[in-house]
Amino acid sequence: MLIDSHCHLDFPDFAEQLDDVVARARARGVERMITICTRVEKFDQVLAVAERYDDVFCSVGTHPHNADEEQHVTTDQLVALAAHPKVVAIGEAGLDYHYDNSTPDSQKRGFITHIAAARITGLPLIIHARAADADMIDILVKETENGAFPAVLHCFSSGAELARTGVDLGLYVSFSGIATFKNAEDIRDIAQHVPRDRILVETDAPYLAPVPHRGRTNEPSFVADTADSLARTLQMETADLIRQTGENTFRLFQKLPKQL
Repeated sequence: MLIDSHCHLDFPDFAEQLDDVVARARARGVERMITICTRVEKFDQVLAVAERYDDVFCSVGTHPHNADEEQHVTTDQLVALAAHPKVVAIGEAGLDYHYDNSTPDSQKRGFITHIAAARITGLPLIIHARAADADMIDILVKETENGAFPAVLHCFSSGAELARTGVDLGLYVSFSGIATFKNAEDIRDIAQHVPRDRILVETDAPYLAPVPHRGRTNEPSFVADTADSLARTLQMETADLIRQTGENTFRLFQKLPKQL
């Protein structure tokens, strides 16, 4: 089953055409979409999108860019909101040192809060990691020692050591349109070394449109192009890649229904 495991359908980019965006995804064989929360304070908007479509589900969490403004979010609050039937994941949360939108300390505290919620609920944590490999590895190793939790390194664009550490700790690795970019040989090489039963595909729409849609607003239908490109990288038939990543997604997102 073809699944867009990470998109942002609540973003303004889709406000005027959301029905069409979902219809185009369905037309290209996308059977599930998970729209990801970036601000707990705007969770109601994310949930409203998920409730509008049978095949769209969501997460609850605070993006590291917003960690400073949502330091008040607690593990208990995340756990309570995650009880909704449409919520299938925690996050996205993590570390992003590429931009200076929130302090590293706020990001770390928020990340650990989200890890605790994933551990309690059993829902997978959507991990955002950018330009923070050393600290990310340190937190993941230490927190796993405190108790395992399900998680995915989403939109993977980090180094090979983080990918290896994640896999060793039982995490999944998700590849986006970045894996189709001409200058992303390092990401394609990493993909070849991730066990096939740990790989997911995503768009991170509206960002990072894959080849051949570069320069356009990304949308869930384009996950088909990422899957096709990743299949070539892994020397698989596209149908086999779609089946494998679908199985992986359901194994990780255990609350995501196989039947609607």
